[in-house]
Amino acid sequence: MAETDLTRFSIAVPENLLKQFDELNERAHGNRNRSEAVRDLIRQALVADELRAPDADVIGSLTMIYDHHTGDLTRRLDDIQHDYTAEIVSTMHVHLDHHNCLEILAVKGKGARVYELADKLLSLKGVDHGALTCAATESSLDR
Repeated sequence: MAETDLTRFSIAVPENLLKQFDELNERAHGNRNRSEAVRDLIRQALVADELRAPDADVIGSLTMIYDHHTGDLTRRLDDIQHDYTAEIVSTMHVHLDHHNCLEILAVKGKGARVYELADKLLSLKGVDHGALTCAATESSLDR
């Protein structure tokens, strides 16, 4: 179906959620209408799902904030990272305060391995916040 062939559908959302969505859309995109905003969200979800494919070539960053005083967290983080040296391109470690650290890993590789690494690290007790942000490499886009 061509993008000009549009299908209408309706959704039901709480009024306060729609108000917040409209405010966000206005702040971020000016005069973009709701339909285009929803289309963008659908496209983002589809791209994220495609990148999660086991054989997709992805690049990205994994950001973690953690309390390095939590048990043997630092050792466990290091042990896991040593199992993924082919996927970890670079790391940056920042001491935020006496307890908290920010660690950013630049990652590259097959989606299965990159997401497996992220899942293992982010699930560790003591990792307070974390996010993996990925994009397709050019070879993935050429498929």
